[in-house]
Amino acid sequence: MHPEPSDYAFDLDDALDAVVSIRAIVPADALTAEVLGTERAGHGVLIEDGLILTIGYLVTEAQTIWLTFNDGSVVGGHVLGYDQATGFGLIQVLGRVPQAPLTLGSSEFVSVGDPVIVAGSGGPPAALTAKVVAKQEFAGYWEYVLDEAIFTTPAHPNWGGTAVIDTNGSLIGIGSLQIQDAEINGRKASLNMVVPIDVLKPILADLKSIGHPDQTARPWLGIYATEIDGQIVVIGTADGGPAQDSGLASGDFIVSVGDTETEGLADFFRTVWACGPAGTPIELHVMRDGRSFVVKIESADRRALLKGPVVH
Repeated sequence: MHPEPSDYAFDLDDALDAVVSIRAIVPADALTAEVLGTERAGHGVLIEDGLILTIGYLVTEAQTIWLTFNDGSVVGGHVLGYDQATGFGLIQVLGRVPQAPLTLGSSEFVSVGDPVIVAGSGGPPAALTAKVVAKQEFAGYWEYVLDEAIFTTPAHPNWGGTAVIDTNGSLIGIGSLQIQDAEINGRKASLNMVVPIDVLKPILADLKSIGHPDQTARPWLGIYATEIDGQIVVIGTADGGPAQDSGLASGDFIVSVGDTETEGLADFFRTVWACGPAGTPIELHVMRDGRSFVVKIESADRRALLKGPVVH
């Protein structure tokens, strides 16, 4: 299941040398520390000279970054930026980088059934040959939606920040999650959810220059929610988030946003975002034990509550 150099027209070893190991240290009082921990490890990929792309949860609020290359060299890094909407994070390497970067490909032209390589740091032994089994919408419980995520199988066991490489040797996505027991063509399989590279391209210049997309921030509620039989169910609230003291409790059903009923988790999040910019009050109609009530939450700009990166 590991890729063989003879199977590819590009230099496999050179391509995999662009994938690095990331170790991040986050302050204990960071907003994300309770959920994501204060020590995080995963992968990233060199996309320009001295510039590492990874999945954002590895480096959100990180104050210390160490990067380990396949030749054993260890170099410090600095978080340039991260984007909660796409899920990407960007690191500046604080040292010389002799490795060649991977070329950005196009996730738009990736098709179901296409072979790919899902690569962690460590060369071919840390990489898997895989195939694309789906391209579809994905909604995450943490107020996150991708219009068209890429799903691959078999699942890489250390998926966070893996490079997903096409048969041309180009980067077409970054590994984000493992989904167990997904049903594909009537069979159960473990998948990796991959953030497609095309959603990076419109915001890359902003991430490098100001640390986040130069866009109006979405309203953030700090609600963790899931979808059960088409209904939106609260599973928790983020510590320090707007909904923490709102009265919402695990098991509550969210019926509508204002007078707008929603169909599914992605529609719920999009309806909240359509209410206005961060800071807009959001009215939720809620059911609990057969009783209906209204919760009003002063939404927030999530990135304003996060530590670093320091942007002047």
